[in-house]
Amino acid sequence: MTAAAPVPAPASVLGLAPVLPVAVLSEASDAVPLARALVAGGLPAIEVTLRTDAALDAIRAVAAEVPEAVVGAGTVLSPALARAAVRAGARFLVSPGWTDPLLEALRETGLPFLPGVSTVSEVMALLEHGVREMKFFPAQAAGGAPYLRSLASPLPGARFCPTGGIGPETAPAYLALPNVGCVGGSWMLPPDALARRDWGRVAELARGAARLRSGAAPA
Repeated sequence: MTAAAPVPAPASVLGLAPVLPVAVLSEASDAVPLARALVAGGLPAIEVTLRTDAALDAIRAVAAEVPEAVVGAGTVLSPALARAAVRAGARFLVSPGWTDPLLEALRETGLPFLPGVSTVSEVMALLEHGVREMKFFPAQAAGGAPYLRSLASPLPGARFCPTGGIGPETAPAYLALPNVGCVGGSWMLPPDALARRDWGRVAELARGAARLRSGAAPA
């Protein structure tokens, strides 16, 4: 069987898929079948959050064994974590917020990255630093789609991946906005399916998420 060709390195996180799955993995051994299920469902990117001891090993495994996936690291809170994620094979980086030292470290990796924002002032500060693509977090708690819609006119240079509290019912409202490239979410990774290692259900939910950009109803 011919091995899948690696996906080209992304220039931007926002264009990979309408939905960026956000995974919290306690077992690194789950990472490869999980990534394969997401790819099979039409979601080639996966953000593995650095919230568990297994996260870096999970990134390393996906990078080595699922070349058709684009694996990234989320919850990057420090320059040290950014460097560790790169060594593990992450191909993009996501943070819930940013500081000047962290922003410098994210740039130095050479990878696409999404620093987090939740206020107009934070967006403006990143624009002054030349950063155009950002994570809007926590999306629902910070004002949701109406808030992002209100930023489109005064801050047209900023584009977002809203994440936090988003599900299949609310995702279409975000994806319809001109300043949203994708949304982050975990509804295609329900805890019960992960506990049972029901990768078929994950793939099915991923297929529904992948169809959201077209305006079709999720499966």
